[in-house]
Amino acid sequence: MHSAAYALEMPAERTSCVVFSSPHSGRNYLPGFLDRSVLNRNVIRSSEDAFVDQLFASASIHGAPLIAAQMPRAFLDLNRSAEELDPALILGARRQGHNPRVVSGLGVIPRVVSNGRAIYSGKLTMDEARLRIDTYWRPYHARLKSLLAESIDMFGQAILIDCHSMPHEAVAMAGNPKGRRPEIVLGDRFGASASGVIVDQIEAAFSCAGLTVARNTPFAGAYVTQTYGRPARHQHAIQIEIDRALYMNENTIEPNANFLAFRDILEEVIADIARIGSQPARLAAE
Repeated sequence: MHSAAYALEMPAERTSCVVFSSPHSGRNYLPGFLDRSVLNRNVIRSSEDAFVDQLFASASIHGAPLIAAQMPRAFLDLNRSAEELDPALILGARRQGHNPRVVSGLGVIPRVVSNGRAIYSGKLTMDEARLRIDTYWRPYHARLKSLLAESIDMFGQAILIDCHSMPHEAVAMAGNPKGRRPEIVLGDRFGASASGVIVDQIEAAFSCAGLTVARNTPFAGAYVTQTYGRPARHQHAIQIEIDRALYMNENTIEPNANFLAFRDILEEVIADIARIGSQPARLAAE
C-alpha cells in the first residue's frame, strides 16, 4: 500500500505484534523543494537514513508490517512533534520554551541538514509548514497508531521497532565496556519506552548475528519512542540505529559492496525480533 505520506508492506498473515517503522528513509525529493533549497541534492540527502527501508523490507515475510516514509527528512521530520516549529525558519512560529532540537534547526520542518548546513536562504510561511504536516505527518502517524492498536487487539501487546541509521562518525568515538565501537545502538529512553526483557531479547538478536550493540548512547530515542513507548499499557517502542558504514558509502550515498550481505544478516535479526512479538504478552514482558 502506498500513499503520498508512506509506503506500507503488510504480511500475508500477521503473526507478530511487532511493527517496523522507518520514518527517515523517504527519498521523494519534490522539484519545488529542491529548487527552493540552496543545497544540492547530494548534500540534502546527508540527513536521510538512506536504504533503511530496503534493509528492513523482509519484515512482512516474517509476519510483521513495515511502514516507511515517502518524504525525506530534510523536507519533514516524522520523528518530531507536529508542534516543534522553528521560529528561525517559519514565519509566525512562536518559541515554546527551550527545545534543543528546534534551537539546533532540527524541528518538524528542518532548517538544517547534517553539520548545520542551512537548507533555505529565507523563511517559510506558516501555511507552507502546516500543509506539509497535514499532508504527510498526520497520515503517517495516524496509520502508525492504527497498526499498533491492531497489534494490541490481536496479540495483547505491541512492539514498535523505530528503524534508523547513524553516521559512522557518530559512533567513531563511542565504545562499549569491551572497547569495541558499537555498530548498533538501541534506544529505549533509558528504560522508559520498553520492557527491559524485550530490549534484552532484541539486543541478543543483534549480538547473535555478530554485531556490537550499545544502549542509549549516543542515541536514546526521540519523539517516536517517547510518544509510543507505553510499557505499562503493553506498548513498547525501541529505536534502532545502524552504523551506515556497514552497508553504504556515506559520501556518494550509495550501497557499498557489503550491502547485500548485511541485508541478509539483518533479515535473521528481523526474524528473531518478529518471533519475540509472536509470544503472549505476559511471557514476552516477564
